Amino acid sequence: MEFLDKLPQAALDFMEGRKLDEVECIVADLSGIARGKAMPAAKFEKQKHFYLPNSIFLQSINGDWVDDADAPFTEPDMVLVPDFETATAAPWTADCTLQVIHDVLDQKGEMVPVAPRNVLKRVVQLYHAQGWDPIVAPEMEFFLVARNTDPNQPVEPPIGRTGRRAAQRQAYSMSAVDEYGPIIDDIYDFAEAQGLEIDGILQEGGAGQIEMNLRHGDPVKLADEMFYFKRLIREAALRHDCFATFMAKPIQDEPGSAMHIHHSVVDINTGENIFSNPDGSESEAFLHFIAGLQNHLASTIAIHAPYVNSYRRYVRDFAAPINLEWGRDNRTTGLRVPISGPEARRIENRLPGMDVNPYLSIAASLACGYLGLIERREPRAEYVGDAYDSADGIPETLGSALDLLEGATQMQDVLGKDFVRVYTTVKRAENEAYLQVISPWEREHLLLNV
Repeated sequence: MEFLDKLPQAALDFMEGRKLDEVECIVADLSGIARGKAMPAAKFEKQKHFYLPNSIFLQSINGDWVDDADAPFTEPDMVLVPDFETATAAPWTADCTLQVIHDVLDQKGEMVPVAPRNVLKRVVQLYHAQGWDPIVAPEMEFFLVARNTDPNQPVEPPIGRTGRRAAQRQAYSMSAVDEYGPIIDDIYDFAEAQGLEIDGILQEGGAGQIEMNLRHGDPVKLADEMFYFKRLIREAALRHDCFATFMAKPIQDEPGSAMHIHHSVVDINTGENIFSNPDGSESEAFLHFIAGLQNHLASTIAIHAPYVNSYRRYVRDFAAPINLEWGRDNRTTGLRVPISGPEARRIENRLPGMDVNPYLSIAASLACGYLGLIERREPRAEYVGDAYDSADGIPETLGSALDLLEGATQMQDVLGKDFVRVYTTVKRAENEAYLQVISPWEREHLLLNV
């Protein structure tokens, strides 16, 4: 097979001594769901590309199709071209299967502007045009939960090896992580088979809540890895009769799950971190980047908190930010400067939830920092103390967040007007669908009392 010469070493190692049976040709839709086709390896070898309708980016999380007001609904085909650098194993399958993320082009060979991976590439290219190379390091939080086959029933933690459900408020407990050792072992094994590197795994504050840290690197590559990680973590959990969920707030009275993004920027020519001066002090660029986050993050909350459930995470004192303040080593601020040496100086955006599409959330966060570097404005004074006392600037509902995104002309210029139009249209449809649902709380407290 000619394409084997183009594969990463991890994929070749996975196939060693085995016959490749199938290739999954996938892209991420607006929600981050893997869409595409699976085909026999022999057929994949003969095709340079294949087609999918553009309607995959017009489908809501609840399965409805949304009309794009600026284009008739004719479902023209897009051209999907394999990016062989992303080829990786699907180690949970019974046969020998590879996954390959594809570039999404129109029939003229141009990048489709609403494809999430293309949105991120667009933002990264803006940095490169200025001689900058953005670096990110994401953190992934998720819950392991008991199988929940009835949506009307609350989500519960799973049973661990002791035969008991996960204990609450056991952050950083090694015994809490050990409760789900077999699942963690499979996550490590799947990641190794896929050539994905894990920086560390720990118990977070919620019952059955895990945090996984990834190494820093190229934004597109890291977003690809997070796209893969979500799938492999779900598969590892299913092997042990439980679910992994990336919902922002799956369990009442428990903390939510975040996708914190650590940002730094290096000079392409020198490789030096532009957030630090030669003497090791904080640079003006560092403060400008922070100002960009402060000034523009509110307009991108609809991307960092993409569902109605996302806003349940923004709760005071539940280890989630409710502000756009910044501070050094202060986890109550939405923007945190971790302890580091000058070469690793960075800013952590704590606003995104783990329910995001990683391509879009990283793109939106980078877009804010890019505008800050271009505008060269100063941030507000560092917040010292408990920033939960400063709940300023975060929209409280998906509808109000979409209003801000639709009115943010600078952000639309960076992310792309076509993308913002389609994204907000789909999200408004999801919000309207949610408003048609009557919740148990309403039936309990309003049915007979009002």
